[in-house]
Amino acid sequence: MHPHAAFTPLDVHTFSASELTRGPWDPAHQHAGPPSALACRAIELAAAEHGLTHLSRFTANLLRPVPIGEVTTRVQADYVGKNTGHFSGELIAHGKPVLRFTALVQRENPIDLPTPLIGHPWPSAPRTPEESLVVHFPFASRAIGYNELVENRQAAGTLFKGPCAIWFRLEHPLVAGETPSPYQRVAVAADSGNGISAILDFNRYSFINSDLTINWLRRPQGEWVCLEAKTWFGENGCGLAESALYDQVGLVGRATQSLSVRER
Repeated sequence: MHPHAAFTPLDVHTFSASELTRGPWDPAHQHAGPPSALACRAIELAAAEHGLTHLSRFTANLLRPVPIGEVTTRVQADYVGKNTGHFSGELIAHGKPVLRFTALVQRENPIDLPTPLIGHPWPSAPRTPEESLVVHFPFASRAIGYNELVENRQAAGTLFKGPCAIWFRLEHPLVAGETPSPYQRVAVAADSGNGISAILDFNRYSFINSDLTINWLRRPQGEWVCLEAKTWFGENGCGLAESALYDQVGLVGRATQSLSVRER
């Protein structure tokens, strides 16, 4: 039977990952996007208890490959003040932490800004989803995985051939029976920046990210998320991928990933 969600809850904190989370590097391991989004979900639930609703910054440290199977989320409030809260937590699989995360969540406070304002309105993605061509990841012909969790459209450049802009839309729920939050939608997509802007041959090199940091300037809107991504490599086997993040209204934030580059 084809899975209908990335994760199925087993209890309040434990989830079973489906094949839709499978990444491109190993058939037994998840793409880091879905578990990062699951961590965002845990943060949002904890922060909401304090009236904090804007996830401003999320950092995931990827300690080990996240297996396709049961994962448990743990989150705690490290400090909650008048306007912001600092949270941390981890995802556990097979009794070991596989992903540790920290986050800053802010209290939203509507404000009237002066106009005109330098740099505003927000910059936009190169093309709208409607103007962009449907594209498929090069590993789309393999077993069920992340490529079936999301729909992709190409707004600029060429997928997996350097700087490009790609739209993402979830085609299945993150958690069964739930509508994913805007922040969760972004997290599912943002971990793909180093892949879509690849400048090395997948068959000769691996360039796996060891972390993911996302900064949001505002709450995203709608189902579509665009990554305008670039990758740089050093001569020391390390690298950096950076993505500007857009919704259909304009810029929502940025994401960065630290890369480990190895010959296969």
